[in-house]
Amino acid sequence: LKALDDISSARDAKPAHVALAWLARQPGVASAIASVTSLDQAADLVKAARLDLTAEELAKLEKASAPA
Repeated sequence: LKALDDISSARDAKPAHVALAWLARQPGVASAIASVTSLDQAADLVKAARLDLTAEELAKLEKASAPA
């Protein structure tokens, strides 16, 4: 989780935004499904779709998520 926290802090984003942005860019993932119960949550979730992770950030998350 350190890589996720580091990127989130550097980007002033929530870890959930970074995680969803990373997930949406994975091969074989057509879409990331998340649910909301309010318009505020929906508006907040849009931030993940707008988060464009760098190649370096994607590589850090790939390394962190690799099986041990």
